[in-house]
Amino acid sequence: MTEKADRLVSRFRNILLCKGITPQAIRIFQKLIYEHYTRNARTLLPWRKTRTPYRILVSEIMLQQTQVERVIDKYKVFIRTFPDFSALANAPLADILKVWQGLGYNRRAVALQKIARAVTEENRG
Repeated sequence: MTEKADRLVSRFRNILLCKGITPQAIRIFQKLIYEHYTRNARTLLPWRKTRTPYRILVSEIMLQQTQVERVIDKYKVFIRTFPDFSALANAPLADILKVWQGLGYNRRAVALQKIARAVTEENRG
C-alpha cells in the first residue's frame, strides 16, 4: 500500500470509530477501492473486455470456486464453442460437459444450460 493509501485508511478508520458510517467515510472507502483497483486490476482477463451479459454470466459461473488461471483458457474455448444463449441452450449436454471438463462442479455447466434455455425460450433470446 502507498503512503497516501495508508493515510486514507487511517482517516477512514477514525471516521468510522468516531462518527460511524457518514457520507465522508463512504467517499473515502470508494476512493480506497478505486485506487486498489487501478493498482491491482487484472485488465487482461478476457471477461474484463466484454459488456455482453452472456459472456459475463459464463465467466461468473466458471469463476465460482475455481482459480482464475484454470478458467482463462476454458472460458475462451467455451465462448468459441457456445457463443451465445441460443447455442448453449441447443447444445447436447455431453458436448457442454466435454468443454467444461477440468473445471469441476459440473452442475454449474448444467445450470448454465438451464439459464440459456430459460433466456431463449421464455425471453426469446
